[in-house]
Amino acid sequence: MGYAIKLQKIQRPKSKSFYVNLPSPIAEAMNLEKGEEFYWEIEDKNTLIFTRAVKIQPHKPAAEEGSGTCAKQH
Repeated sequence: MGYAIKLQKIQRPKSKSFYVNLPSPIAEAMNLEKGEEFYWEIEDKNTLIFTRAVKIQPHKPAAEEGSGTCAKQH
């Protein structure tokens, strides 16, 4: 699923900055934490790649965790 955003520009007398805000659903889906470091890479004039500096382990769905058997005990 994708989310549309608008680039923001802040112009000050001695500098200018551009800001990108991530929608909360994207941040939550990626388990982003305040203060995490990311890198931007330019793939081409239409594509930026946003990469976490320290990779985290992907979450395994509950069905894949443990032994994989769900035996009931009577």
